[in-house]
Amino acid sequence: MVTTPVVGTAPALGVPADPAPLVPDVRRLAILRANGLGDLVVSEPALSAVRAAYPDAEITLLGQPHHEALLAGRPSPVDRVVFVPPVPGVRVGPGPDAPADVVEAWAAEQRAYGYDLAIQMHGGGGNSNPLVARLGARVTAGTAAPGAPHLDRWVPYTPYQHDTLRWNELAATVGALTPRIEPRLAVTEADLAASRDVVAESDRPLVVVHPGATDARRCYPEDRLGAVAASLEGARVVVVGGGSEGDRVAAVARGFAAVAGHEPETVVGGLTLPGLVGLLARARLMIGNDSGPRHVAGAVGTPTVAVFTYANLADVAPLTRVWHRVLVSWHGGCAVCGRRVLEGWCGHHASATHDVPVDDVREAAQDLWAQAALT
Repeated sequence: MVTTPVVGTAPALGVPADPAPLVPDVRRLAILRANGLGDLVVSEPALSAVRAAYPDAEITLLGQPHHEALLAGRPSPVDRVVFVPPVPGVRVGPGPDAPADVVEAWAAEQRAYGYDLAIQMHGGGGNSNPLVARLGARVTAGTAAPGAPHLDRWVPYTPYQHDTLRWNELAATVGALTPRIEPRLAVTEADLAASRDVVAESDRPLVVVHPGATDARRCYPEDRLGAVAASLEGARVVVVGGGSEGDRVAAVARGFAAVAGHEPETVVGGLTLPGLVGLLARARLMIGNDSGPRHVAGAVGTPTVAVFTYANLADVAPLTRVWHRVLVSWHGGCAVCGRRVLEGWCGHHASATHDVPVDDVREAAQDLWAQAALT
């Protein structure tokens, strides 16, 4: 094991100018990134850099079912997706942790597959680095927070660094270099067709509002999102949400109707993931929160307006502002009890972005709406 980080020198855009040497003779390469949809999108520049550095290797994403749903049939840096069980400390989603024997059986299957290089792009490494080490790859790489075990090649994992830059730096430790900081996601004809099956084409420019997020504290008050969307002249507004987000979608619709005098179009649970990609690609503007759909919208080239807590501003907010507007709750406290997001979970499932003035969000949306109309 190395005892110092493997990084380059003279950083540009947070990325080492001189990457470490390539790992020789890599035929099979695994990347652990088993978290949310937006997490995968923000790592795309690094994933694409690894693809370019190892053009002949088969790249396996050790991920989740929603990753396969997103990538299937779409040009991407990944050749295949292998689902990671709910490993303690690595898992995402509801339900119990996987028993130790289930995790070991999964790790043994991966060892038998024979990876030459395994990269941990999942987190701070306290639990994810030991999991990657169990894959038996000839060379390993990953980030390491203080106290986490180090893999063969590593960079420090520190708070308040943007994830895209973090993973670009990590990619450089295995010889992969990219100056690109904006994620990209290819849009297919199948995506567009799936979206048209649910939301028909029209002559009016489309605004998509998505009021949800994995963490309820990230959700801006829905009635305000509706009022903002209703202020956009000439817009055709479609409010979308997953099957569990019907109440949020309905609240946006009420806020919209209070201003516009009529209901917007709504879609609850009716879009496949490819259909959502296609709908976002068709939109002139997307309005929402720090969520997977917002990341997807940015990656397909759609301008976005979104509200963030101070906690998420540093690590996942868009890095450019020409086509993206970021509104920030600098307090980020629960609307019920005031507990700030970095102070821990309070259990109220209430907005922590409610202190952002709706006039600020409206002004940002109107400004970007007018700018997008000129292109």
